[in-house]
Amino acid sequence: VQLQASGGGLVQPGGSLRLSCAASGSIGTIKGMGWYRQAPGKQREFVAVINNGGMTNYANSVKGRFTISRDNAKNTMYLQMNNLKPEDTAVYYCNAYTIAGTTHTDYWGQGTLVTVSS
Repeated sequence: VQLQASGGGLVQPGGSLRLSCAASGSIGTIKGMGWYRQAPGKQREFVAVINNGGMTNYANSVKGRFTISRDNAKNTMYLQMNNLKPEDTAVYYCNAYTIAGTTHTDYWGQGTLVTVSS
């Protein structure tokens, strides 16, 4: 599975951005996809996830502001980010995971930088 993230950039506080993550390769093995982020000097943290059934889960810090979605026809996942805050500044990584028996495998995109600043 290969993942290509895009859509990052510079935005003012209160603004919006939409990130995209295009998947290719063994797409049929994917069980779910998600977004993680890593701010400068901090560990990578979970942001949101969506599984093949469409169920979603969000970090408390982004609930009500971010929306994760997938377009299966385009093999693409999105993260709509509204009301952005300076603390949302980070490199955002897309993730896909597969499950084969008891083996959980994670795949990562290259990351896209989101900077929230006035």
